[in-house]
Amino acid sequence: MTQSSEKPDLKADTAAEPAQQNSSSKPEQPASKESTVKPTAAKPSASTATPASKATTSSSGKSLAVLALLFGLGGLGAGVWSVLQIQAANDLSAQQQQQLSSMLSQTKDLAGREQQLSQTLAQMPSASQLQQGRELLASVQAEQQLLSQRLETILGASRQDWRLAEAEHLLRMASLRLTALHDTNSARFLLQAADQILMEQDDPAAFAAREQLANSIAALNSSSTLDRTGLFVQLGALHQQASQLTHLAPEFIQSQGQQADVAKGDGPGRWAQWWEQISRYVRIDFNASEQVQPLLAGQSLTQVRLALGLALEQAQWAALNGATEVYQQALQQALAILEAHFSVKDSSVSSLRTQLSELHEQKVSEELPDLNTALITLQAYINTRSTPQEPGTEESN
Repeated sequence: MTQSSEKPDLKADTAAEPAQQNSSSKPEQPASKESTVKPTAAKPSASTATPASKATTSSSGKSLAVLALLFGLGGLGAGVWSVLQIQAANDLSAQQQQQLSSMLSQTKDLAGREQQLSQTLAQMPSASQLQQGRELLASVQAEQQLLSQRLETILGASRQDWRLAEAEHLLRMASLRLTALHDTNSARFLLQAADQILMEQDDPAAFAAREQLANSIAALNSSSTLDRTGLFVQLGALHQQASQLTHLAPEFIQSQGQQADVAKGDGPGRWAQWWEQISRYVRIDFNASEQVQPLLAGQSLTQVRLALGLALEQAQWAALNGATEVYQQALQQALAILEAHFSVKDSSVSSLRTQLSELHEQKVSEELPDLNTALITLQAYINTRSTPQEPGTEESN
């Protein structure tokens, strides 16, 4: 195929060369026509041969181009595949490097831990030292058990004696709370705690002491509870209210007729003006239905407030201490001061008198049970337990 395609081309080239030579030599030799006619006569044979050669060359060129394109696509695909393989190999190598670095770090950590374990093992005592420590611990435990047994044998019933001393202390505290503060709730709680201690003793000899405690607890339960703190607070509030009392002085109201006469300026108006000036200092009430009290001002009002406050403070003290007579006398004194020096028409004075009258009727004391009998019985029981028994009784037991 290549040889046949090349031969027509050579013929065409050889045919074209004489034509070019003739065209170039034509102006120089115009008389020689025969030489020019012969090449032209041979020209149609060359032109008839060129289309077939061109068809063969075009088909061969297309096949070569397709083959070249296929080879190029194959090479391109091979190159892409090789690039992808190279990238995958690089990624795999990077992962392997990371894994290798992590494994190296783990090996370093393991080496450090191994070194620490070796150091700790080196610091630990040897087997002989451990055996000595075990023997020493066993001897110490044996001595501790021996000491605890000796302590229990020496003390004996001392723990029960301590509990009985605690019960006596609780009973004394209950008596103190009851007599000094009149606190029945706290005294009841303390008596119940002392009775619980006697119950834990499980001793028939404690029957008399428990009986007295039960009587005292029953007496406290039957007694009424007094709110002494509430009374004290109420009296304190009344004391503050009493310190703010003021006597309202009567006012002189002038009639409209008198004001008109004064405005005119005549003779009766002058007398009215003169009477108004005098009424500022002297007031005459011809229709007084109650006893007239002197007006309080300045030092006199301060002294009356002080006396009223002292009476209320005395009532507070009596309420806390349960002194019924002192409490009633103090409130009666406060009521007398209000009636003697303050007007009944004043709303604050009337409300204060009402509250004092209500507090006067309340009780501040009650009959409390005597805890001395229970205390004496408990002390007798403790003495009987603390006294040593005779040898004959111990042998019989």
